[in-house]
Amino acid sequence: MFTGLIHGTGTVQRFNRTGDSVKLTIRVNDSQILDGYRIGDSLAVDGICLTATNVVADQFDLDVMPATFNKTTMNNWRIGKVVNLERALLVSERFEGHIVSGHVDGVGRLLKRMPLGNAILYQFTFPAELAYGIVAQGSIAINGISLTIQKCTPATFTVSLIPHTADNTNLATVLNGEFVNLETDILSKYVNRIMG
Repeated sequence: MFTGLIHGTGTVQRFNRTGDSVKLTIRVNDSQILDGYRIGDSLAVDGICLTATNVVADQFDLDVMPATFNKTTMNNWRIGKVVNLERALLVSERFEGHIVSGHVDGVGRLLKRMPLGNAILYQFTFPAELAYGIVAQGSIAINGISLTIQKCTPATFTVSLIPHTADNTNLATVLNGEFVNLETDILSKYVNRIMG
């Protein structure tokens, strides 16, 4: 389980694709992120829960199965891409952000960004099948970042980033028209399922 509070970023060093299966190598931009990180441990990479297959110094390897590749933005990744990284939550840690599973629900597209005081507003489109989980003042994870939805329409939603979040995640590098990974709040999924 994750909280959507990004620990740092990394850079894709290797991206070997065979069909819809991928082998990745990520180099972290702060080696402390990998302190105590071992083979078999989980780490959210741009909001995607992945498992380490090898860990050496400041980089780690991952295998990505077709289901993950096809549901996320990964088909647009290239060597040099900057990705958000979050280690799995320890039971002893303070719980902040919101409950994030690392299971991406779909992809959205950045429409525009707008400055507002010390904040930056980001407006995204989202797939119609995620409408159940897109509500004003609700939580959403974008590329793994826990954010609050400021407002929404039937096809778009807007979030607001403080400078710290913009400076310490990869959202500042996302261009208009580019895709992002979306994970709706887990509680909304269960409510939606119960309500049919």
